[in-house]
Amino acid sequence: MENRVFVVTGVTSGIGKALALDIAETGETLVMIARNADRGSIALKEIALASQNPNIDLQLCDLSILSSVRNVAGILKSRYKKIDVLINNASVYKRKRATTLDGYEEMFATNYLGPFLLTNLLLELLQVAVQTNGSARILNVTAPSTVELNFDDLQSEQEFNSLNAFGATKMANLLFTLALARQLDNTGISVNAVHPGLARSGLMKESFVPLRLFTWLISSPPQKVSKNVAQAAIAPEFKNISGKFLYNGKRIEAPAYAYDRDVQQRLWDMSESLTGLSSTKGITPINDI
Repeated sequence: MENRVFVVTGVTSGIGKALALDIAETGETLVMIARNADRGSIALKEIALASQNPNIDLQLCDLSILSSVRNVAGILKSRYKKIDVLINNASVYKRKRATTLDGYEEMFATNYLGPFLLTNLLLELLQVAVQTNGSARILNVTAPSTVELNFDDLQSEQEFNSLNAFGATKMANLLFTLALARQLDNTGISVNAVHPGLARSGLMKESFVPLRLFTWLISSPPQKVSKNVAQAAIAPEFKNISGKFLYNGKRIEAPAYAYDRDVQQRLWDMSESLTGLSSTKGITPINDI
């Protein structure tokens, strides 16, 4: 049997880098997606040396820029016949509002909209993995946010609160996960959200000092936290689990708002419009493969 192919975003530090090493140590094929070429190359060298895995690839993508997402999706389609596991891990926090080249608020674009587009563009390769190995997995790394989306101001143009805007992207990840899992039911592609827990990383480096210090004190090393995600990505017992919110290998309940199908659909429709993406309808049920 040929190697499984794992694609992981946000791999240059923190949970993503530790997770990339966890996967590399299995000997499977790892595709690391990074925004910064220099940091990506350093991470690649360190992980390849530590794992002694020759099957590691680095691709560059700025998830906040939709053309960059389309470009890396095209590269992956040209280089790989299939993708077995896609892990959307990349995340940013910005204390001050910033916009992307596409005009979208940066956290919304990086944490949610870019992964939404990337996932949909790679569904074809995930379905090939189902045809080859019987299953494929999508994991969205997120958090149990209780922030409800303001659809009249998704880009926080009228009012910007950094923590609320960040929390909204995590809720969007939950809404997206549950909606996509329902769409892909009975296709062999599982879709789950994973809460890794708090990790000591640079994610909150722009937050105010008291919050940054408090978060650091209650957090764990990324090498420990990454195991929560790696388990859901690798372990065979998670192969047929879909539409769940996972923490430490167990299902947890997402906030009630995340299960609202009308909200899920509204976000999906707006995301399709913002990305110029056509519907995912037409994915083949596994019984028909």
